[in-house]
Amino acid sequence: MNPANPPNPHLAPVEVPDPAALPNVQRLCDLADPYAQDERTDALFAAAMEEANAWHAQRSPFFRSLLADTPGGSLPLVHANFFKLHEVLSVPRDEVFLHLTSSGTSGQKSQMFFDEWTIRAAQRMVGRIFDSYGWITPEQPVNYLLYSYEPAPEMRLGTSFTDNYLCDFAPARQVSYALRHTGKGHEFDVFGVLNALQRYADEGLPVRILGFPAFLHFTLERMRELGVPALRLPEDSLVVLGGGWKGHADRQIPKDRFHAAVTERLGIPGDRIRDTYGSVEHCVPYVECERHRLHVPVWSRAAVRSTETLRPLPYGERGYLHLASPYITSVPAHSVVMGDLASLQPGGECECPLGTDWFTIHGRAGLSRNRSCAVAAAELLKGMS
Repeated sequence: MNPANPPNPHLAPVEVPDPAALPNVQRLCDLADPYAQDERTDALFAAAMEEANAWHAQRSPFFRSLLADTPGGSLPLVHANFFKLHEVLSVPRDEVFLHLTSSGTSGQKSQMFFDEWTIRAAQRMVGRIFDSYGWITPEQPVNYLLYSYEPAPEMRLGTSFTDNYLCDFAPARQVSYALRHTGKGHEFDVFGVLNALQRYADEGLPVRILGFPAFLHFTLERMRELGVPALRLPEDSLVVLGGGWKGHADRQIPKDRFHAAVTERLGIPGDRIRDTYGSVEHCVPYVECERHRLHVPVWSRAAVRSTETLRPLPYGERGYLHLASPYITSVPAHSVVMGDLASLQPGGECECPLGTDWFTIHGRAGLSRNRSCAVAAAELLKGMS
């Protein structure tokens, strides 16, 4: 980083709400290497989770009851869908710093509440991962194309918050949104996106494309259908996608074909195209490595559990994804069973140097009327093809 530029504020120190009660949570979240792994970090993680259990049991009647009913030595499990039906806090409401929801234009919404420590800690995790990949470039302005919701009054969507936050890691020359606010909702502006891409290509600055992959895929398809010539965006452009293909599984293509299409149509090399995983219920960032595997960072742990018994499954078997991290103090969401089917692999099974376990998402478990941001956003594509 150029010493003439000030340090990124999202890497700055942040303090837990109660240093006496949460010393190991503080130490764990202060670890600067996103993928450190040894006996020391494992012991620190276990101690921090014990502190998180005690913190939430003292402040949340719901979690206190859940902990009492959980067999000794086992980690209490809360399904992500619980937060679609209940508001549970472990801090007073006047300490809520940010309120985000998980779904789009309609449907059940997870209501998640963050005190300042929790959201700042999660943002610092993102910053450290971006920094480890060399993606914090305060000296290099970029143009942004966000495949997410244009901000609107009273909109609290977690995906919109995240994508706008990711614009902090490189100075913005221009920002264009694919999902434009109309005053009555959001619409996918495919021709506005095509115009922005052409404008960006002509300007020659690196481009950062963030958001839902289905919309980027649809843009590339529209380019092909209209006979729009391939663009050559600078090779240090970056694509960071999240949200999956929910609602458009029938149009999903294999990842290697998708990446090849991005490279062919936009000129961005494959190692600069990364998928991510995360949710409003569990804000720890999971960002693909150069081999496109979702490695587990030092601040969390992942397991896969049987869809029938919730017992942990061995490497390679598919089940519910279970994510745990003690960083969150505002809501008892430090041990969450997600609605996604996944399989876990040991770090050694990936050729990259990171070394931590990694997981693959295989889609949503079962059929449900619960909707995510990506489901709601995908509905905006109806009638566009």
